[in-house]
Amino acid sequence: EHDDDPELYHVVEEMAIAAGIPMPKVYVIDDSAPNAFATGRDPAHGIVCITTGLRHKLNREELQGVIAHEVAHIRNYDIRLMMLLAVLVGTVAMLSDFFWQVLRYGPRHRRGSRRDEGGGAHLILLLVAILLALFAPMGAQLIQLAVSREREYLADASAVELTRNPLGLASALAKIDADPDVLEVANQGTAHLFIANPIKRFEARAQTIFSSHPPIQERIRRLRMLAG
Repeated sequence: EHDDDPELYHVVEEMAIAAGIPMPKVYVIDDSAPNAFATGRDPAHGIVCITTGLRHKLNREELQGVIAHEVAHIRNYDIRLMMLLAVLVGTVAMLSDFFWQVLRYGPRHRRGSRRDEGGGAHLILLLVAILLALFAPMGAQLIQLAVSREREYLADASAVELTRNPLGLASALAKIDADPDVLEVANQGTAHLFIANPIKRFEARAQTIFSSHPPIQERIRRLRMLAG
């Protein structure tokens, strides 16, 4: 409720006004690990959620930077974009499997010389199907992860645009990165939603192409560069 934490609601309202979007709904997760995420299919249905750990461990400027980052995700339609990309990855996987199944079981319906005449062409198609089944879903997922990393950078830059204070967000990210607490409610399926990867072992490997987040130290470095 607004009366329970008026400062938090004022910060969210400030950032929503600066971004030119309706006031998003605000939720707080009871967890000591500092983190936050945004969701909602468009700005009219935006939701910002933070943990109690984030609320208690950040000062107002740092909180403002995190909220600005999440509000930027809402304004930039990042949630909708990532949902569409997830559908794309699933569709590619289904089509690859369908193509594989057709080529695998299709020849059984052929007879006699037809099978012999088309054997070479079928073998080539079978090899193509195997390659597609193996690499097409992985390629689509890599594209999704690359887009996710770039949208995090964009949300950081947009947060600076809204707050005019890159060091606030940089300091918040540094605190989140250094905090030893583990976010209990997070898993691999939801980790990409958060401002920083809540699964520490994956954050440590964030420089790989299989990460949903860019390296947090690189994000901090870019923010400090913006501060001059």
